[in-house]
Amino acid sequence: MVDLSTTYLGLQLKNPLMASASPLSKKLDGVRRLEDAGVSAVVMYSLFEEQITHESLALDYFLSRGTETYAEALTYFPDMPHYNVGPDEYLNLIQKVKQSVSIPVIGSLNGISTGGWIDTAKRIEQAGADALELNIYFIPTDPMLTSGQLEQAYIDLVRDVHKQIHIPLAVKLSPFFTSLPSFARSLVNAGANGLVLFNRFYQPDLDIESLEVVPNLVLSTSEDLRLPLRWVAMLYGRLDADLALTSGVHSAQDALKAMMAGANVAMVASEFIHNGVGRAGEILSDMQNWMEAYEYTSIKQMQGSMSQRAVAEPAAFERANYMRALTSFDNRLW
Repeated sequence: MVDLSTTYLGLQLKNPLMASASPLSKKLDGVRRLEDAGVSAVVMYSLFEEQITHESLALDYFLSRGTETYAEALTYFPDMPHYNVGPDEYLNLIQKVKQSVSIPVIGSLNGISTGGWIDTAKRIEQAGADALELNIYFIPTDPMLTSGQLEQAYIDLVRDVHKQIHIPLAVKLSPFFTSLPSFARSLVNAGANGLVLFNRFYQPDLDIESLEVVPNLVLSTSEDLRLPLRWVAMLYGRLDADLALTSGVHSAQDALKAMMAGANVAMVASEFIHNGVGRAGEILSDMQNWMEAYEYTSIKQMQGSMSQRAVAEPAAFERANYMRALTSFDNRLW
C-alpha cells in the first residue's frame, strides 16, 4: 500500500494535497466538502489588511452617524447581523471549522504592513488555527522605493508576527525578487517555517470603450506549474523550511511533479473551483495508481528526487536550459 502521508509546518498530513486560500473556504459547508473529498488540510480564505484597518474607522462612522440621528440613538449600536467591518466573522468561522473538521486549518492574512496584523494574528491563533499563512501582496509603484527597502519591510513583518504567535508561520511569495534564494533565506531567518510558491498577481484589464480599468480574474492551468516547480526544485534542501507549491496543480501528474521537485505539499484552488472539489479524490487515486505502477512506496521516497541537487544536470534549471529551449525551435522554423 502506497503511503501518501507527508508533513508541512510540523503538521502530520494524510496526503500532500491541500486546498489553498479561495472562496471555497468562506463557508463551513465548503470546508466540510473539501475534507470529505480527501484534502489533507485547508488554508482559509484571506482576511485582507484593508478589512482590519477599516474596522475602527467604519465603526466610528456608523456610531457617529447614529448618534446624530436622534437623542435615543446614543444608546444603540449598529445592527450587527448586517454589519461586518472587521475580522470577527472570520475568527468565528475558524472556530466553527475547527469544531467541525478533523483536518488542519490554516489562517490567511493578506497585506503588507504590520499595522493590525500582529493583534489579528494572535486572535487567529486563539480561534484555533493550526498555522498561519502570510500572503504578502504588494505592488511597488513608488520609484523612490528601493528593492532593499521593500524586502526589509517583508522581513520586518515576518519577524514581528513570528514573535507574537506560537503556531507555525508560512509566507506566500511572488516570484518577483532580484535574488529570490537570498530573500527566501532572510525570511526563514526572520521566523518563517514554510514558504508558499507562488502568489499569482491578478492583472487588471482595460475597457477601451468605457475607459475604465477593470478587474480580470483568470484561473490557473497546468502551464502555470512550471514557474513554481522550477524554484521549488532550486530551493529544496537549501533552506531550513518547508515548501508548498501552489499555482498550476490540476492533475495527479502536476502534484507528483511538485513532490519530485521537493515540495512538502501541493496546493489546489483553480481546479476545485472549475471542476468541483470531487477532483481531490480523483487526483489522489491517480497519484496512488501511478506510484504503484512505478514502484514508489511513499511520498517521502520521491520528495526532492528531481530537485536541482538530485538531477544529473543541475544546470537544466538555470541559463543552459533557456538556451536549449530556444534552439529546440530551430527545426520547426526551417
